[in-house]
Amino acid sequence: MNISQRVSMVRANNPGVMTLDGTNTWIVREGSGRSIVIDPGPLLDDHLDAVTAEAGEIGLILSTHRHYDHTESVKELSRRVKAPARAVDPQFCVGADPLSDGDQIDVDGLLLDVLLTPGHTTDSTSLWLSAENALFSGDTILGRGTTVVAYPDGALAPYLDSLAKIRQLIDENAVEQILPGHGPVIDDPARVVDYYIEHRYERLDQVRQAQAAGASSAREVVERVYADVDESLWPAAELSVQAQLEYLDKE
Repeated sequence: MNISQRVSMVRANNPGVMTLDGTNTWIVREGSGRSIVIDPGPLLDDHLDAVTAEAGEIGLILSTHRHYDHTESVKELSRRVKAPARAVDPQFCVGADPLSDGDQIDVDGLLLDVLLTPGHTTDSTSLWLSAENALFSGDTILGRGTTVVAYPDGALAPYLDSLAKIRQLIDENAVEQILPGHGPVIDDPARVVDYYIEHRYERLDQVRQAQAAGASSAREVVERVYADVDESLWPAAELSVQAQLEYLDKE
């Protein structure tokens, strides 16, 4: 799927409750230069075949965070195409250094700036394509619904800081489009990020109210706050509530 002259996307066939339509693998290149593959996705031969066909010569593989639906195929893709791989977490690096906040990546004139956006996971990273005022958000912001901040790898305070950082970029007209790890492209980022921030604070208020009503554990909070949510999602909600409780304990 072509998004622009620089950006295309191959979606993995791994749909699910947490992955929506599947993992978005992003391919970025400048002109006829080598490509950068962002989030190579699950280890599915058909998916990797489609990615390599779309990407052509690959100069670098990047991962936005450690979850397997984004990283499972990193080492196999690196082996196939003989390209280095980088991520914040060293275990997903191959022949290259880990990513750090403020790094600028240059592959044959294609520039990406690294913006650490922890919260969904401790290693969550966004990548800013300044040439198109676009941000690859990984799972920090999804194309549909809201993301999970699951204790203990997820933490709410840094997540709120990350959302504020992205909102500032939007205010500065540096981000006009968000390219998420799952779901459709976001063309109205201000509205979506504002909703994310509002949603998090509303959930915190609901958790406070549940505690005031006698809920003393994450499970008891989930039973009150997420009563309208399918119970198959309650385990994930419980981890999210645990992160909210940790945040409230530090207020």
